[in-house]
Amino acid sequence: MKITDIDLYEVEIPPIPAIAKYYPKIYTLTVCRIRTDEGLEGIGETQGTPADFAAKAAELTGEDPLALDPCAQPDPFTCALLDIAGQAYGIPLHRFFGEKVRDRIPVSYWSCPMEPEETAAEAIVGAKLGFTNHKLKARPWNIVETVRLMKEAAGADYTVGVDPNTLFEYPHVSARLADELEPFGTVANFEDPVLKNNLDWYRMLREKTNIPIALHLQDPGAVLRAMKAECVDFVNFSATAQVVKQMAIVADAADVPCWVQMGGLCLGVKAAYSTHVQATIPNATLPCDELPFVRIDDVLSGALVVEEGHFVLPEGPGLGVKLDMAVVEKYRVG
Repeated sequence: MKITDIDLYEVEIPPIPAIAKYYPKIYTLTVCRIRTDEGLEGIGETQGTPADFAAKAAELTGEDPLALDPCAQPDPFTCALLDIAGQAYGIPLHRFFGEKVRDRIPVSYWSCPMEPEETAAEAIVGAKLGFTNHKLKARPWNIVETVRLMKEAAGADYTVGVDPNTLFEYPHVSARLADELEPFGTVANFEDPVLKNNLDWYRMLREKTNIPIALHLQDPGAVLRAMKAECVDFVNFSATAQVVKQMAIVADAADVPCWVQMGGLCLGVKAAYSTHVQATIPNATLPCDELPFVRIDDVLSGALVVEEGHFVLPEGPGLGVKLDMAVVEKYRVG
């Protein structure tokens, strides 16, 4: 088998209106399609432009995709090559990452910083779509009012993940906000509430509230330091599939649950890839942050199913989903 073509498409699909009001464009994303002389096609997705990956695409063209080490390639090629290998051998992509432990992957709904009334309206949308958790990019000046209105709008069973991107800054601010939010009973976690250069602050905050404390981390060494400091209840992982697996093993050794954000505000290709990885991580029990549904369309045209706040793991060979080229061309910008 030989690689005959590698197509790189820069795709810009607008966010849903509630988010587009604040962020008309989210990320520069490129979809990769690898085609072979035996008719197999593999797909991947990454942040960046086609120009960032053109040299590697030229290098791989003409090679046998089954003879290459997928994990030695940049991320979009890793996914696409594993997709081809899975199709060639008739197995789903998650088989390359270990034993499957789940076939439904919990996922959060998501909102950018908005006015409290707008976020509450989005909570109603999320609840009607079947989500039970809503991650917020939170801000200290309105998070209490936001959570209050969300609870009124969507009910006590609709939980909120509070992610201020360290903008609560200091433990005394975070502790005060936690005291005000705790009575609502709907806050699922504080993610990166304070500045991340001092794990003692996280340990101190963890002792002052019943709201679980989480860190968003990107390398196994950082996870190990957090586990040794006993400063978190949960961890959020962002990295390549291989590194996510490594981080999860470290957290699992300390009995710490995690969630995964390989793509975040991604398209369906990266979200599908992430579901295959998460299906093999025993402690990835918390709602993930793979969010293709916060755009008005997707390059998979619904092939990655979201049902009652869970992705349904694709079970066909390889990635188990295909590009809708009509959608790709509709939103292609490069």
